[in-house]
Amino acid sequence: MRQLSFLRPGRVDWESVPDPVLTGPGTAVLRPLAVARCDLDIAMASGIFPGPYPVGHEVVGEVVAVGDDVRTHRVGDRVLVPFQVSCGTCPQCTGLRFAACTTYRARAGAAFGFGEAGGGHGGAVADLLVVPAAEHLLLAAPGALSATELCTLPDNVVDAYRTVGPHLAERPGADVLVLADFPGAIGLYAVACAVALGAANVRYVDSGPERRAAAETMGANVIAHDGDWPRRYERAAITVDCTGSVDGLACCLRSTEDYGVCTGVAIQFTPMTPVPLLEMYTRGVTLLTSRADSRKYLPEVVDLAATGVLRPLDIPTTVVDWADAATAWLTPATKLVVTRAE
Repeated sequence: MRQLSFLRPGRVDWESVPDPVLTGPGTAVLRPLAVARCDLDIAMASGIFPGPYPVGHEVVGEVVAVGDDVRTHRVGDRVLVPFQVSCGTCPQCTGLRFAACTTYRARAGAAFGFGEAGGGHGGAVADLLVVPAAEHLLLAAPGALSATELCTLPDNVVDAYRTVGPHLAERPGADVLVLADFPGAIGLYAVACAVALGAANVRYVDSGPERRAAAETMGANVIAHDGDWPRRYERAAITVDCTGSVDGLACCLRSTEDYGVCTGVAIQFTPMTPVPLLEMYTRGVTLLTSRADSRKYLPEVVDLAATGVLRPLDIPTTVVDWADAATAWLTPATKLVVTRAE
């Protein structure tokens, strides 16, 4: 079969590899129908992990084979795949901490499309994809949503949802502030989720005109950012840091209301990241930093999208044909989806 692989920094291309097969009674094999490029995929293409490895971890697919222990899903079913690999039965999984699964461990966390750093699982931009623990991992895809919409959900939309969803459930109607000066879609998905969940006032700060225009269309009050980050903006109970900047994170924390919550989705690669701990302590500000837990939140996100309240394609989305994936994968776009005929 063919798979799209990261070969070296700045280079992805098609490779021919052996067809995957069922590796056990609990596995399934899928034919990917559409794959979205995660915000992290562009950073990974700079060489964070050594290649070659197959790319793609936001996927909706059609089941083409199942092991004997897979009873919920049948050949021909259209399914969503959480991007992280988990077993569903270990103590962490039974405690709903799927991203910390002890059965599947890897340096970067067990996941599709990360190569050996993700545990050696396949990539989704391929003719076929093997999914372990399929009875646990696979989720039925709502028929009302297109493959293009569905494939955006397992990572970036889930990542955005967890920044606002649980906190708006605790504080209905709270204000939300999103700082998003980093190219990509997560900040815009956070706006979409906050608006869908009834936040009273959603503010979006970004230097990108296209992203600001999209956020305004979705109902956010938009603030243009240019140059250095200010000390803080007017405070909000729920804040989201998508800046990729140490100063941006500090600004976001200082912009968080007393006893508010700030969630950082941007990865801080510096070994020591300064944060205003004394001010956070004095005002009771909580900082959450972690990977999104895809299997935990994906059912909630799917339900929200299926109602039509959350519309992933409100975010600027570039859709290209499967055959053009190698050319498009490293081309700038707020959100990229590669798709083929179902």
